[in-house]
Amino acid sequence: MEAKMRIKYLVSLVMILIMVGLAEWTGEKEILFPEMTALIIGLLIVDKRVWKVKRWQIILLMSLGAVTGICLVRYSPLYYVVNLCVAFAFAGACLLISRTTLIPLISACVLPVLLHTESIIYPIAVFSMSTLAVVVQIIMEKCEIRSRLPEKTSGKSSKKEVFRWFFLLCLVGLISMFAVSTDYPYMILPPLMVTFAEMVNSKAGFRNRPTQVFLFLTTAATLGTVFQLVGYHYLHLPETLIALCIAVSLFLIFEWTGKYFAPAGALAFIPMLLPEEGLAWLPLQASMGAALFITLAMVIFQKCYLWNRAQIIYCATPTLLREYMDRRKRKQS
Repeated sequence: MEAKMRIKYLVSLVMILIMVGLAEWTGEKEILFPEMTALIIGLLIVDKRVWKVKRWQIILLMSLGAVTGICLVRYSPLYYVVNLCVAFAFAGACLLISRTTLIPLISACVLPVLLHTESIIYPIAVFSMSTLAVVVQIIMEKCEIRSRLPEKTSGKSSKKEVFRWFFLLCLVGLISMFAVSTDYPYMILPPLMVTFAEMVNSKAGFRNRPTQVFLFLTTAATLGTVFQLVGYHYLHLPETLIALCIAVSLFLIFEWTGKYFAPAGALAFIPMLLPEEGLAWLPLQASMGAALFITLAMVIFQKCYLWNRAQIIYCATPTLLREYMDRRKRKQS
């Protein structure tokens, strides 16, 4: 691992520990914002432009989403699932209007509704952490630790994009109704919704690696849950130490696979916000939700049923297994 990459990981760890440490020291869980990990991965670790968005828009949109989320919890008389859909729709509308692709905004808006968070501390934390991530990115670019990339926004939103987001909203609403009615709330965790929207709207390479995306999400959910249950609830270790274990494990997986997936980072820290009761079911429910969201994205939006057999096999094979098979073929030849 090169020196610059070590610095990126070290700085990212420090930022995560600052967030979790403040939450633990003050006793305010609202400070712990899981999507901060996704922002850190996208803004600091990955050496390319992950989202088409300007820096000031990151701070504004994430803060606006957080405020909207707690306002829905405080003042909306609507049914729980309807509020979830309103939060998702608001995030989608903000992305269309601003012509950006900052999909983590969905999590900032939906998370307080999902967890019934109404404290003003939450949007303050989101604003502070988003600002910190942007400032650190600027410093890392000036120090040439990270490549300086041009800020971009998408082109004008088309009717096709508006329809796509409306269709996404309908599907998210149906899945949310199913999850709530069957008492499987962890099927609709915000990072899973973010994954769904990313796979539908993004042109990144992970869209063609559904199995790897699923494995990333399942592994992240399992890591976060095991560390939280065993380390925090049973061994009573400090939350800061738990966060360190989760983050280091994630970064090791990223290095091992050579791939990064920001929603997996957010999903790994979700268990730290949830009560112990029923937490053991989170990996299974999150895996079910991930499988459902990914399948819908592949079948309905990418129309994978029209692909040829070779393309389907290629996309369904995890990258590590594919690389291993390629190496064996080269050795045999």
